[in-house]
Amino acid sequence: MDWTSSQLRSLVELTRRGTITAVAQALGYTPGGVSQQIAALEKATGMELLRRVGRRVELTDAGLTLARHAERILSTEAEAVEALERSRGEVSGMLRVGLFTTAAAEILPLALRQVHEAHPGLEVRSRDMDVDEVYDAVASGGVDLALGLDYPDVPIPRDPALRVTRLYRERFSLAVPAGAMDGREEIALADTRDLRWILPSVDSYYGRAVRTACRRAGVEPDVRHQVTDTAATLALVEAGIGVSTVTDLMLRLRASHVDVVRLRETVERHIVVVFRSSARRRPTVAALVDVLRTVAGARRDTSA
Repeated sequence: MDWTSSQLRSLVELTRRGTITAVAQALGYTPGGVSQQIAALEKATGMELLRRVGRRVELTDAGLTLARHAERILSTEAEAVEALERSRGEVSGMLRVGLFTTAAAEILPLALRQVHEAHPGLEVRSRDMDVDEVYDAVASGGVDLALGLDYPDVPIPRDPALRVTRLYRERFSLAVPAGAMDGREEIALADTRDLRWILPSVDSYYGRAVRTACRRAGVEPDVRHQVTDTAATLALVEAGIGVSTVTDLMLRLRASHVDVVRLRETVERHIVVVFRSSARRRPTVAALVDVLRTVAGARRDTSA
């Protein structure tokens, strides 16, 4: 049969996600591109693989059969890629990396510089994505590995097929409008009940993590503005609109005239690197993970 790995991967993802749009988001394609890949598979097999059920699509018996075999084909392909990389005798090849905005600004540039110096044959291509999507992107094969976040208060569900390695941890503080707390250096979450908050939606892991920490302290945060973008959040705090949690890494995204007050409670997030367990022996993956650990170690030393 004349098909490609991308076409098979799109079919496999449809069994997990159920919509063309969801598959496109996970793999970094357009919905039209995914539809074209499935249409090409149908042409190659001469069989109908999908049928529409309302707004969703459903795999036919033929589609389900091919999807099951496609998973094995893709797994064998991954093993072949690993074997070829190991046979080269040097770290070379191409890696697709997913990352969120903060990592793109603060971690990736230094990591790429070190990768180029240590492994000039290793080509890294990156894709910016929502931080809550990086796990799915790695699991689906949309990227080879990704920089993500994990929150002890609301840990991301662990997929046995993924390896999650913590690079370093960041403790949250409270960003408040300049002068709003008269130079106060520390505050307990219990003392924030009368403050107006700016936080991401409760649908995000970050939003749930902060709300969970507040509720543990007996406070329901008064969220007036649900904002995901860190720079926009800092701009709102600077304008006196409300308060928000921040880390040192987040503060470096935007020069802001705000006061930072230490939280009495420990509320933190972990910067992690995520890759498929089956890819842990790939020389390219191992090399980039080592570089990311080195960069993280340097950052820890600088922040200490």
